[in-house]
Amino acid sequence: MRKNSHSTNKLHIRRGDTVSVLSGNHKGKQGQVLKVLPRTYRAIVADINLVSRHRKPTAQNPQGGIEKKEAPLHISNLMLIEPATGKATRVGRRHDEAGKLERYSKKTGNTIQNG
Repeated sequence: MRKNSHSTNKLHIRRGDTVSVLSGNHKGKQGQVLKVLPRTYRAIVADINLVSRHRKPTAQNPQGGIEKKEAPLHISNLMLIEPATGKATRVGRRHDEAGKLERYSKKTGNTIQNG
């Protein structure tokens, strides 16, 4: 079993967020987060980091063939796109009036709605 190298699982992105890729082969591309994997500190983004998966023929898929599938990206390579402005921003956390933790844009100070 792989050891978790990160002491916290509080992440700056969530499922449904639009993110921009900061580095790697897909630098500059934007996509929506399909799934977040907090234990491995990775996220799956729609139509980014596609890999080919070779499938054997089965009863459900008698043809078999090559299937394209999104592979996880490390979260440090992703930056949230603020929905209000459409630009990349860092994310902070603060307590609202009710005492609940909320995410906010470090660039504008606006609250980021979940999802």
